[in-house]
Amino acid sequence: MPEVIIVKNEAEAGEIYGRCVADLIKAKPDAVLGLATGSSPLSAYKALAKIVKDEAIDVSGVRGFALDEYIGLPLTHPESYHATIHRTVVEPLGLDPAKVHVPGDVLNGTPLEDGDKVALAGPAYDRAIEAAGGIDVQILGIGTDGHVGFNEPGSSLASGTRVKTLAEQTRVDNARFFDNDINQVPTHCITQGIGTIMKARHLVLLAFGAGKAEAIEETVEGGVSAFCPASALQMHPHATIIVDEEAASRLRHKDYYRYAYTHKPAWQGI
Repeated sequence: MPEVIIVKNEAEAGEIYGRCVADLIKAKPDAVLGLATGSSPLSAYKALAKIVKDEAIDVSGVRGFALDEYIGLPLTHPESYHATIHRTVVEPLGLDPAKVHVPGDVLNGTPLEDGDKVALAGPAYDRAIEAAGGIDVQILGIGTDGHVGFNEPGSSLASGTRVKTLAEQTRVDNARFFDNDINQVPTHCITQGIGTIMKARHLVLLAFGAGKAEAIEETVEGGVSAFCPASALQMHPHATIIVDEEAASRLRHKDYYRYAYTHKPAWQGI
Protein backbone atom coordinates (compact mmCIF):
# COMPACT_ATOMS: atom_id res chain seq x y z
CA MET A 1 0.00 0.00 0.00
CA PRO A 2 1.15 3.63 -0.30
CA GLU A 3 3.29 5.24 2.34
CA VAL A 4 1.18 7.78 4.24
CA ILE A 5 2.89 10.86 5.66
CA ILE A 6 0.84 13.14 7.92
CA VAL A 7 2.15 16.71 8.09
CA LYS A 8 1.26 19.90 9.91
CA ASN A 9 0.54 21.99 6.84
CA GLU A 10 0.97 22.40 3.10
CA ALA A 11 4.38 24.01 3.49
CA GLU A 12 5.77 20.92 5.22
CA ALA A 13 4.32 18.71 2.51
CA GLY A 14 5.90 20.93 -0.12
CA GLU A 15 9.31 20.63 1.51
CA ILE A 16 9.12 16.82 1.43
CA TYR A 17 8.22 16.79 -2.27
CA GLY A 18 10.75 19.50 -3.11
CA ARG A 19 13.61 17.67 -1.46
CA CYS A 20 12.69 14.42 -3.17
CA VAL A 21 12.56 15.96 -6.64
CA ALA A 22 15.62 18.15 -6.16
CA ASP A 23 17.69 15.10 -5.21
CA LEU A 24 16.29 13.27 -8.25
CA ILE A 25 17.36 16.08 -10.60
CA LYS A 26 20.84 16.15 -9.09
CA ALA A 27 21.19 12.42 -9.74
CA LYS A 28 19.40 12.50 -13.10
CA PRO A 29 19.66 15.90 -14.82
CA ASP A 30 17.22 14.89 -17.57
CA ALA A 31 14.59 13.66 -15.12
CA VAL A 32 11.00 13.42 -16.36
CA LEU A 33 8.47 15.03 -14.03
CA GLY A 34 4.74 14.37 -14.08
CA LEU A 35 2.95 17.66 -13.40
CA ALA A 36 -0.50 18.45 -12.04
CA THR A 37 -2.56 21.62 -11.77
CA GLY A 38 -4.97 22.64 -9.03
CA SER A 39 -4.25 24.10 -5.61
CA SER A 40 -2.77 21.03 -3.89
CA PRO A 41 0.58 20.97 -5.76
CA LEU A 42 1.31 24.70 -5.44
CA SER A 43 3.21 24.44 -2.15
CA ALA A 44 5.28 21.62 -3.64
CA TYR A 45 6.25 23.64 -6.70
CA LYS A 46 7.08 26.64 -4.51
CA ALA A 47 9.34 24.56 -2.28
CA LEU A 48 11.08 22.93 -5.25
CA ALA A 49 11.68 26.32 -6.91
CA LYS A 50 13.31 27.62 -3.73
CA ILE A 51 15.60 24.60 -3.43
CA VAL A 52 16.55 24.85 -7.11
CA LYS A 53 17.50 28.50 -6.61
CA ASP A 54 19.23 28.11 -3.24
CA GLU A 55 21.30 25.13 -4.37
CA ALA A 56 21.88 26.38 -7.93
CA ILE A 57 20.55 23.14 -9.43
CA ASP A 58 20.77 22.91 -13.21
CA VAL A 59 17.27 22.16 -14.51
CA SER A 60 17.97 22.80 -18.20
CA GLY A 61 17.59 19.12 -19.05
CA VAL A 62 14.46 18.44 -16.99
CA ARG A 63 11.40 17.33 -18.96
CA GLY A 64 7.76 17.44 -17.94
CA PHE A 65 4.38 15.97 -18.86
CA ALA A 66 1.15 17.37 -17.46
CA LEU A 67 -1.77 15.18 -16.45
CA ASP A 68 -4.62 16.73 -18.34
CA GLU A 69 -6.19 19.60 -20.26
CA TYR A 70 -9.62 20.99 -20.99
CA ILE A 71 -10.96 20.43 -24.50
CA GLY A 72 -12.05 23.54 -26.33
CA LEU A 73 -9.87 26.11 -24.54
CA PRO A 74 -7.11 27.73 -26.60
CA LEU A 75 -3.62 27.42 -25.15
CA THR A 76 -3.62 31.17 -24.51
CA HIS A 77 -6.66 30.99 -22.20
CA PRO A 78 -5.41 31.79 -18.66
CA GLU A 79 -7.19 28.73 -17.24
CA SER A 80 -5.95 26.30 -19.86
CA TYR A 81 -3.62 23.82 -18.24
CA HIS A 82 -0.97 24.72 -20.80
CA ALA A 83 -1.00 28.28 -19.43
CA THR A 84 -1.34 27.15 -15.82
CA ILE A 85 1.60 24.73 -15.96
CA HIS A 86 3.81 27.36 -17.54
CA ARG A 87 2.74 29.94 -14.94
CA THR A 88 3.07 27.73 -11.85
CA VAL A 89 5.89 25.36 -12.81
CA VAL A 90 7.90 26.26 -15.90
CA GLU A 91 8.54 29.90 -15.05
CA PRO A 92 9.21 29.57 -11.28
CA LEU A 93 11.56 26.62 -11.78
CA GLY A 94 13.22 28.00 -14.89
CA LEU A 95 12.44 24.94 -17.02
CA ASP A 96 12.85 24.88 -20.78
CA PRO A 97 9.29 25.45 -22.10
CA ALA A 98 10.02 23.30 -25.15
CA LYS A 99 10.58 20.30 -22.86
CA VAL A 100 7.29 20.59 -20.96
CA HIS A 101 4.20 19.08 -22.57
CA VAL A 102 0.44 19.16 -21.93
CA PRO A 103 -2.04 16.68 -23.50
CA GLY A 104 -3.89 19.46 -25.30
CA ASP A 105 -0.84 21.08 -26.89
CA VAL A 106 -1.56 19.58 -30.31
CA LEU A 107 -5.26 20.47 -30.03
CA ASN A 108 -4.91 24.17 -29.16
CA GLY A 109 -8.63 24.74 -28.75
CA THR A 110 -9.79 22.13 -31.26
CA PRO A 111 -13.52 21.60 -30.62
CA LEU A 112 -14.81 18.29 -29.32
CA GLU A 113 -16.68 17.78 -32.58
CA ASP A 114 -13.40 17.34 -34.49
CA GLY A 115 -13.32 13.67 -33.59
CA ASP A 116 -10.53 12.67 -35.95
CA LYS A 117 -8.04 15.05 -34.36
CA VAL A 118 -9.22 14.79 -30.75
CA ALA A 119 -9.29 10.98 -30.69
CA LEU A 120 -5.66 10.69 -31.85
CA ALA A 121 -4.24 13.08 -29.26
CA GLY A 122 -4.41 10.66 -26.30
CA PRO A 123 -2.48 7.74 -27.81
CA ALA A 124 0.07 10.18 -29.24
CA TYR A 125 0.65 11.62 -25.74
CA ASP A 126 1.23 8.17 -24.26
CA ARG A 127 3.75 7.43 -27.00
CA ALA A 128 5.57 10.69 -26.21
CA ILE A 129 5.85 9.75 -22.53
CA GLU A 130 7.21 6.33 -23.44
CA ALA A 131 9.70 7.88 -25.89
CA ALA A 132 10.98 10.11 -23.07
CA GLY A 133 11.70 7.02 -20.98
CA GLY A 134 8.65 7.27 -18.73
CA ILE A 135 7.86 9.58 -15.84
CA ASP A 136 10.17 9.49 -12.82
CA VAL A 137 7.96 11.29 -10.26
CA GLN A 138 4.29 12.05 -10.85
CA ILE A 139 2.68 14.57 -8.52
CA LEU A 140 -1.07 14.15 -7.98
CA GLY A 141 -3.94 15.93 -6.33
CA ILE A 142 -7.24 14.25 -5.55
CA GLY A 143 -10.83 15.32 -6.08
CA THR A 144 -13.51 15.14 -3.43
CA ASP A 145 -14.91 12.14 -5.32
CA GLY A 146 -11.56 10.35 -5.47
CA HIS A 147 -10.60 11.31 -9.01
CA VAL A 148 -6.98 11.82 -10.02
CA GLY A 149 -6.16 13.70 -13.17
CA PHE A 150 -9.60 13.92 -14.73
CA ASN A 151 -10.31 10.22 -14.21
CA GLU A 152 -13.79 10.46 -12.75
CA PRO A 153 -15.42 7.65 -10.72
CA GLY A 154 -16.02 4.69 -13.02
CA SER A 155 -12.83 5.24 -15.01
CA SER A 156 -11.02 2.11 -16.05
CA LEU A 157 -8.01 1.38 -13.87
CA ALA A 158 -6.17 0.26 -17.02
CA SER A 159 -7.02 3.35 -19.09
CA GLY A 160 -4.58 5.31 -21.21
CA THR A 161 -4.73 8.99 -22.10
CA ARG A 162 -8.12 9.75 -23.62
CA VAL A 163 -11.11 12.08 -23.77
CA LYS A 164 -13.39 12.12 -20.72
CA THR A 165 -16.62 13.84 -19.75
CA LEU A 166 -16.17 15.88 -16.58
CA ALA A 167 -18.46 15.05 -13.67
CA GLU A 168 -20.80 17.81 -12.60
CA GLN A 169 -19.11 17.97 -9.17
CA THR A 170 -15.72 18.48 -10.79
CA ARG A 171 -17.11 21.35 -12.85
CA VAL A 172 -18.64 22.83 -9.69
CA ASP A 173 -15.30 22.50 -7.87
CA ASN A 174 -13.39 24.12 -10.75
CA ALA A 175 -15.84 26.96 -11.31
CA ARG A 176 -13.76 29.01 -8.84
CA PHE A 177 -11.16 29.35 -11.61
CA PHE A 178 -13.81 30.62 -14.05
CA ASP A 179 -15.33 33.56 -12.14
CA ASN A 180 -17.50 31.06 -10.20
CA ASP A 181 -19.50 30.50 -13.38
CA ILE A 182 -19.96 26.79 -14.09
CA ASN A 183 -21.16 27.62 -17.59
CA GLN A 184 -17.63 28.72 -18.44
CA VAL A 185 -16.13 25.39 -17.31
CA PRO A 186 -15.65 23.00 -20.26
CA THR A 187 -17.60 19.76 -20.17
CA HIS A 188 -14.82 17.57 -21.61
CA CYS A 189 -11.11 17.05 -21.12
CA ILE A 190 -8.20 14.97 -22.27
CA THR A 191 -6.47 13.21 -19.39
CA GLN A 192 -3.79 10.68 -18.67
CA GLY A 193 -5.57 7.48 -17.73
CA ILE A 194 -5.07 5.54 -14.52
CA GLY A 195 -3.04 3.01 -16.50
CA THR A 196 -0.77 5.78 -17.77
CA ILE A 197 -0.38 7.30 -14.30
CA MET A 198 0.47 3.92 -12.79
CA LYS A 199 3.44 3.55 -15.15
CA ALA A 200 5.28 6.40 -13.41
CA ARG A 201 8.10 5.14 -11.23
CA HIS A 202 7.04 7.16 -8.17
CA LEU A 203 3.63 8.65 -7.39
CA VAL A 204 3.27 11.48 -4.85
CA LEU A 205 -0.31 12.44 -3.96
CA LEU A 206 -1.01 15.56 -1.89
CA ALA A 207 -4.29 16.34 -0.11
CA PHE A 208 -5.24 19.02 2.37
CA GLY A 209 -8.35 19.94 4.32
CA ALA A 210 -11.39 18.18 5.73
CA GLY A 211 -13.06 18.19 2.33
CA LYS A 212 -10.58 15.57 1.13
CA ALA A 213 -10.87 13.30 4.20
CA GLU A 214 -13.45 10.90 2.76
CA ALA A 215 -11.57 10.54 -0.52
CA ILE A 216 -8.31 9.85 1.32
CA GLU A 217 -10.01 7.26 3.53
CA GLU A 218 -11.30 5.43 0.45
CA THR A 219 -7.97 5.75 -1.35
CA VAL A 220 -5.82 4.40 1.47
CA GLU A 221 -8.04 2.05 3.47
CA GLY A 222 -10.95 1.25 1.16
CA GLY A 223 -11.13 -1.41 -1.50
CA VAL A 224 -9.49 -0.93 -4.88
CA SER A 225 -12.30 0.19 -7.13
CA ALA A 226 -12.89 2.19 -10.29
CA PHE A 227 -15.42 4.16 -8.26
CA CYS A 228 -12.52 5.67 -6.30
CA PRO A 229 -9.90 5.93 -9.05
CA ALA A 230 -7.18 7.04 -6.63
CA SER A 231 -7.49 3.69 -4.83
CA ALA A 232 -5.39 2.24 -7.66
CA LEU A 233 -2.39 3.69 -5.81
CA GLN A 234 -2.68 0.74 -3.44
CA MET A 235 -1.37 -1.40 -6.30
CA HIS A 236 1.63 0.81 -7.11
CA PRO A 237 5.09 -0.35 -5.94
CA HIS A 238 6.21 3.18 -4.96
CA ALA A 239 3.41 5.55 -3.99
CA THR A 240 3.52 8.27 -1.33
CA ILE A 241 0.47 10.06 0.05
CA ILE A 242 1.13 13.28 1.98
CA VAL A 243 -1.81 14.74 3.89
CA ASP A 244 -2.47 17.24 6.65
CA GLU A 245 -4.28 16.37 9.88
CA GLU A 246 -7.71 17.29 8.50
CA ALA A 247 -7.35 15.20 5.35
CA ALA A 248 -6.09 12.30 7.51
CA SER A 249 -8.89 12.61 10.06
CA ARG A 250 -10.87 9.57 8.88
CA LEU A 251 -7.93 7.17 8.58
CA ARG A 252 -8.23 4.31 11.07
CA HIS A 253 -4.52 3.56 11.20
CA LYS A 254 -3.10 7.09 11.26
CA ASP A 255 -1.20 6.45 14.48
CA TYR A 256 0.71 3.66 12.76
CA TYR A 257 1.41 5.84 9.70
CA ARG A 258 2.92 8.48 11.99
CA TYR A 259 4.97 5.87 13.85
CA ALA A 260 6.28 4.29 10.65
CA TYR A 261 7.35 7.61 9.16
CA THR A 262 8.98 8.77 12.40
CA HIS A 263 11.07 5.58 12.54
CA LYS A 264 11.90 5.44 8.85
CA PRO A 265 15.65 5.39 8.04
CA ALA A 266 16.69 8.74 6.58
CA TRP A 267 18.49 7.07 3.68
CA GLN A 268 15.20 5.70 2.36
CA GLY A 269 13.80 9.13 1.50
CA ILE A 270 10.22 8.92 0.28
